[in-house]
Amino acid sequence: MGAFHVGGRDILLAGLPRRELVMAEGGQPVQLDPNGTYRVEQMYAQYFLADPASGRTPVAFWHGGGMTGAAWETTPDGRQGWLHYFLRRGWDAYLCDAVERGRAGAAPQVWPEAPVVQAREDCYTRFRIGRPGTRPGPGSAYPDTQFPLESFPQLAAQMVPRWVHTDAAIVRAYLEFLDRIGPAVVVCHSQAGVFGIRAAHARPAGVRALVALEPASIPELDSDTRYDTPTLIVMGDHMDTDPRWPRMRQRAQAFAARHPCVTLLSLPDLGIHGNSHMLMMDRNSLEIAERVHDWLIGQTA
Repeated sequence: MGAFHVGGRDILLAGLPRRELVMAEGGQPVQLDPNGTYRVEQMYAQYFLADPASGRTPVAFWHGGGMTGAAWETTPDGRQGWLHYFLRRGWDAYLCDAVERGRAGAAPQVWPEAPVVQAREDCYTRFRIGRPGTRPGPGSAYPDTQFPLESFPQLAAQMVPRWVHTDAAIVRAYLEFLDRIGPAVVVCHSQAGVFGIRAAHARPAGVRALVALEPASIPELDSDTRYDTPTLIVMGDHMDTDPRWPRMRQRAQAFAARHPCVTLLSLPDLGIHGNSHMLMMDRNSLEIAERVHDWLIGQTA
């Protein structure tokens, strides 16, 4: 087990006023000079590697918008998360915090826009746990929801500020990450679906297979370069109750139709109902992980 930061760049700030602050209870005032060199746009990766090496391509877990690598750890209601599942099945793993999230650090003093912070009511409906226009509470969730409702506050506690102008920096850092660790399987969620597809397109030798859980969008790729990475897109339930999700599903369907290497897995079509946007946290998360695992074995054997 270990960790590292990768990517980023140095910037220099000048001409800013000094401040005096007390940095600790009962401490002495500190003169702070914000002028100087800052490291920004780096990402963080924690690794779990078998010794001796397993010989398998490692799995890199990339989280969605407003979240961190914690999304892949223990589920909100205390069950085994996907990180632990894949480690127990013999895969090496990298757990990532993208640029400006979690342990990657952030640089609000040098970014011009304020971060976006998502209210728990917004997460409850946009993640399709509860019906649009409702608030968290008894009777507002979908009757067949697979999300552990009693533990929704634990999901809300994971949400962190995010920025909306850092996508290019996030992709650059992920590409440097892949260049550092060598070929990997990328398992990504929501916003990171865009980054995973872009990374697979830019580094076809670096991404052996891609699993995208409900990608929030499909990026526009350079048509001069083929997209050949084996890709599995997994979609949950109740998408037709929200005006955004059918459009996102349609983009995923069109992407799969254009590229024979892409498989679209609709859980309701398989008779698996009630899954929210948080597929790796739902009560049947390990059943979904098992399907993903079996697909990966077929792609990487």
